[in-house]
Amino acid sequence: MEQRAAARRSVPGAQAVARAAALLRLVTAAADGVSLQELSRRSGLSRSTAHRLLTALRLEGLVDQDEASALWMPGPELYLMGNVAAARYDITELARDIVRSLAVKTEESAFLSARRADETVCLLREEGSFPIRSFVLSEGVRFPLGVASAGLAILAFLPDHDVDAYLERHPELPERWGAAHAEKPLRRRLRETKERGYAVNPGLIVAGSWGMGAAVFDREGRPEWALSLTGVEFRFGPDRIGQLGRTLLSHAHQLSSRIAGSRR
Repeated sequence: MEQRAAARRSVPGAQAVARAAALLRLVTAAADGVSLQELSRRSGLSRSTAHRLLTALRLEGLVDQDEASALWMPGPELYLMGNVAAARYDITELARDIVRSLAVKTEESAFLSARRADETVCLLREEGSFPIRSFVLSEGVRFPLGVASAGLAILAFLPDHDVDAYLERHPELPERWGAAHAEKPLRRRLRETKERGYAVNPGLIVAGSWGMGAAVFDREGRPEWALSLTGVEFRFGPDRIGQLGRTLLSHAHQLSSRIAGSRR
């Protein structure tokens, strides 16, 4: 991250590209579209700057704007680019049956998320059979590391110096996500996650909506993805949470092994 910031200062035009990229991430993270006002607020850009960049991105087909609602949405060029990039980076086909199996065995909603810089991005969602569901997470939704259970699991298994650097970069976590995400309680949850092998999020994003996550590792042993479960609080009682954790870990290990043996 420090190297990227230095590059933005030294490479002509890098700041404009970084701002446009930030807007693209925000647009793709909003499944139903997002307003200019909200994009301006989340990006920290003025409305005029955000609108100017969005207009340029729209001319290139990277974003689109709904005529009726004026909400901004991903454009057709992103779809085409994504298909090309998927051949190298996508593991969803490797993971699809594992995510489905996790949902079937637990009856909860199951997910695959990928680490992208300081965030996780949800790639796959598979509904469980239990009729009451949590809708905190869906494809394209992003959370900072350490917030949702997937990001908590990934952050817990990063090297200590990476965790320290991440927390230094993001002092805003408790202000945005609540006091439970201040450094001291977050570090405690990271330790607990590492000891158990899986993360537990006891309704810290939305009250009554619990989550669990387990890291998935690449060939070099880096936590680059996570499998997770979400559901309503009473489904995650002490008599069941251990069983869910063991099931989650076995599926995460299966996917890590599959990735290690693939030719990606």
